[in-house]
Amino acid sequence: MSDRGRDDVAGHNRRAWDGMVERANRWTVPVDHDIIEAARRGEWEIALTPTRPVPRAWYPALPGTRVLCLAGAGGQQAPILAAAGALVTVLDNSPRQLEQDQTVARREGLEITSVLGDMRELGVLFDRSFDLVFHPCSNSFVPDVRLVWREAFRVLRPGGVLLAGFTNPVEYLFDALAYERGELVVKHPLPYSDVTDASPEERARMEAAGEPLSFGHTLEDQLGGQLDAGFVITAMFEDRWDESALGRYMATFMATRAVRPA
Repeated sequence: MSDRGRDDVAGHNRRAWDGMVERANRWTVPVDHDIIEAARRGEWEIALTPTRPVPRAWYPALPGTRVLCLAGAGGQQAPILAAAGALVTVLDNSPRQLEQDQTVARREGLEITSVLGDMRELGVLFDRSFDLVFHPCSNSFVPDVRLVWREAFRVLRPGGVLLAGFTNPVEYLFDALAYERGELVVKHPLPYSDVTDASPEERARMEAAGEPLSFGHTLEDQLGGQLDAGFVITAMFEDRWDESALGRYMATFMATRAVRPA
């Protein structure tokens, strides 16, 4: 994709996620005071995927750990990690989502560094500057996921951990309008792009709903991309979301734990 095309996608999705904050989408609603207080006591859990918490054994010890929440703003993961003692930077494409993190930080006396940027280009961040990259399900909003893995590898120190969630591309096989009605009608080949593969009717529905542009990446790019970037994948799990038509029948989300070798 050309630089112009990349900028167009990023700009559209920035406006879409800013709008989702206005509409209180579930991924934009900040955590409450009780959750922060529990995290300060060491009682916390965070999800990379819609419903299943990440096992505590996947994390390094958090106090003093340098964490990058990559494309993970919204007032949820970053404040919990900060309350648990981590030194947190959050990078996101949406100014309104970043402000949700700062709202919690001000309310709870936390320090969170916010960076407005694209998950595919982390040039403002130094090489080997983080111990943990926490990357919830968000790379479906960029067309070239391998860039995300390469940049995550670069900013992690040797021995650092990448925790990532992503969508199984099988979700993108189906006609979107029928899918909204709970019907599974196979229509699209994979990999999928809203930019090139959505019908005019599907695009009109997305625009009317203020939805971001999405991309269904192959498992070769999601899993193989991490390996090709240099990571060693040490664990994974699947998660299902019953709110989606396909989620009634199979798990459609995955999470991985990967390490940059020392």
